[in-house]
Amino acid sequence: MSRDSVVAKRYAKALFQIAQLNNTIAETQQQLKVVDEVIEKNAEIRKFLSFPNIETSKKIALIKGAFSDKISVNVLNTLEVLITRGRHTIIGDVYEAYVKLAGEALGQAQATVYTAQQLSADELTKVQMKFGAIVGKQIVVNQIVKPELLGGIQVRIGDRLYDGSLQGKLSRLGQSLKFQAL
Repeated sequence: MSRDSVVAKRYAKALFQIAQLNNTIAETQQQLKVVDEVIEKNAEIRKFLSFPNIETSKKIALIKGAFSDKISVNVLNTLEVLITRGRHTIIGDVYEAYVKLAGEALGQAQATVYTAQQLSADELTKVQMKFGAIVGKQIVVNQIVKPELLGGIQVRIGDRLYDGSLQGKLSRLGQSLKFQAL
């Protein structure tokens, strides 16, 4: 585990505790998502925040100006601390760590569904129901299309990968045949 991810978890935990006290866990998660997406998509903002010769107060003023009406004071204060301490690069990591904490508190689990083709909303709902029953939590799905899977589905929930893809089955069959040949 990298030092940045450990630090990001600390910030996420502190923000989560504040959100929990204020009963704003889901709202805070959504606000962090907006901030992460905006910063990830905008290379100019990332460059601006990275320049060491720009005063920290100007960086904070930019963030406050851009997000003050969209995010809570608690999220804004967290961003201010991250920028002041030169840790603006871990905002995405803070968001990911917060999502895990919020998911546990709300009885949710994040699932990344990999398929060869885009699934319909009905099919995604079926995947949510099936894997929700397996892990005993409400599943929040993010779908990624990977044509190299050939067919079937892979679902990653936390550290576990459920592989029902044609590519995975062929790979396991190939390993089995190699083992039997020895």
